Amino acid sequence: MYDYLIVGAGLFGSLFAYEANKNGKNVLVIDKRNHVGGNIFTENVERINVHKYGAHIFHTDDKRIWDYINQFADFNNYINCPIARYKNEVYNLPFNMNTFSRLWGVITPEQARERINQQIKEANIIEPQNLEEQAISLVGKDIYEKLIKGYTEKQWGRKAKELPAFIIKRIPVRFTYNNNYFNDRYQGIPIGGYTNIIKKMLDGIDVKLNTDFFDKREYYMNSAKRIIFTGMIDEFYNYCFGELEYRSLKFETEVLNIENFQGNAVVNYNEFEVPYTRIIEHKHFEFGTQKKTAITREYPVAWHRGDEPYYAINNEKNNNLYKKYEELAKSENKVVFGGRLGMYKYFDMDDTIKAALELSKKEFK
Repeated sequence: MYDYLIVGAGLFGSLFAYEANKNGKNVLVIDKRNHVGGNIFTENVERINVHKYGAHIFHTDDKRIWDYINQFADFNNYINCPIARYKNEVYNLPFNMNTFSRLWGVITPEQARERINQQIKEANIIEPQNLEEQAISLVGKDIYEKLIKGYTEKQWGRKAKELPAFIIKRIPVRFTYNNNYFNDRYQGIPIGGYTNIIKKMLDGIDVKLNTDFFDKREYYMNSAKRIIFTGMIDEFYNYCFGELEYRSLKFETEVLNIENFQGNAVVNYNEFEVPYTRIIEHKHFEFGTQKKTAITREYPVAWHRGDEPYYAINNEKNNNLYKKYEELAKSENKVVFGGRLGMYKYFDMDDTIKAALELSKKEFK
């Protein structure tokens, strides 16, 4: 009998396991994958730390969170400056003066504001009825057509005119020549990859991989006094109210016998005709000088039961459905739900750490 069974060896589950172990608790962690780390798992390929499930750049404004994660790794000074390709044109992200200069040949913030405001005025959209109208009403037609439309339609698997306006509440626009994607004070990549962080968290803790909780549900429910469940909350309750919706991803990774493929860690492909949303060149996260390079093409795909869920679709319909599952969860006296799947929301890594620490504080008063 363990004090805690933790279902899922991702960041949330592993951090909670570390805190539980530190507080003298007897812990078992299980995961259906063949590795720890969940979606932040990095694999060493040709001496390159490959982000197997998409780019993960750690960033936070919270010094407490930054200090906490730094006990497990040294971080480099990587700054996330993605670029976007639209056909044969290259633009900086997020939308800033470099973007506007490339689009229109403008030089000053005033000129850029005038161009955007002119296009918003010409569109004359008073009450946006869909995502397309909402985006145009915020940044005008040029930015929308080249840098939002195709990428968004690939990401969601639906035409922008069919998506609700509330998905885009605001669009960050900077009238400075600043390509740093995040505004957070602390930012970087762990030297040696994220997997080493998780391994340090789980050091001395019982871990079973290739182990699906649902294959022996009754056994695992009786194996511990408390259960931290980081899988899908609707699956835990056997989809009794129906399925929550997700978007999934497909990754194609290859090693190339060249030193430098695209000159940047992250390049978005914004036209709809290109089936992937971005290409990640992993060596640039750690300023690699290896003779070879590894790239990953990332494809958004529809999610079906049994697929890996990556993004909760937090529209009104799904949020209302989640509330029903949340009410069921409140009646549990043994099981606690955590992480992006257990809580059905998008978490950055610092959000995940904060949520796991809050749960730990509550559990280990």
